[in-house]
Amino acid sequence: MLRTLAIILSLGLATAAAQADTRADIAKKFPGATAEDVRPAPVPGLFELRRGGDIVYVTPDARYAFTGDLYDLGSNNNLSEARRRGLRQELLAAVPDSQTLVFSPQDPKYTISVFTDVDCGYCRKLHSQIAEYNRLGVRVRYLFFPRSGPDTESWHKAESVWCAADRKDALTRAKRGETVKSKPCGATPVAKQYQLGEDLGIQGTPAIVLANGELLPGYVPPAILVDHLKTAAR
Repeated sequence: MLRTLAIILSLGLATAAAQADTRADIAKKFPGATAEDVRPAPVPGLFELRRGGDIVYVTPDARYAFTGDLYDLGSNNNLSEARRRGLRQELLAAVPDSQTLVFSPQDPKYTISVFTDVDCGYCRKLHSQIAEYNRLGVRVRYLFFPRSGPDTESWHKAESVWCAADRKDALTRAKRGETVKSKPCGATPVAKQYQLGEDLGIQGTPAIVLANGELLPGYVPPAILVDHLKTAAR
């Protein structure tokens, strides 16, 4: 019995070592990736590589890779989207509230993270109803995502908002089209949040991420959003 257990243990260790080597070899094929970004895929014989908030499926020899959604036809579950939601949750959880602009009711029922652009029309529409979102129990965490990219007018407006003495008031005024003037305050979270949005595959604003990691691209009216949040909670 002891000999059998020793053999099983040895085989397990050998398999784990071989798998670790494969993960490392795959990571080398992708600039910036590490072995920790690679893990076995739900389908035997394939590996999964995380790229920010997205995933790529790779063969063990790292010769072939493909993207797309992987479904479990037995349960009709989208395994890829489930994984992406987990990654979104993980990455957003690493952003403290102190590095976001939070508009919250006293006793929130739900929390959403919203990637926003000061100059985005639908972002302004969403913010014009921020009191209604809060009234319905929705806590909003804003992250900056100037769609025009670094060193542009929208980017500088976001930095001015962050450097203002009253950031929430400054954001509200900026979204009304007012000019916000503030002194430079050193490093701001704009660049990190923009990169985070890129990593998550954000392509437009507003981009709403629910607490379960689901991504809602675009503006959603308060009542409709709350209905969706209730359904998601169930």
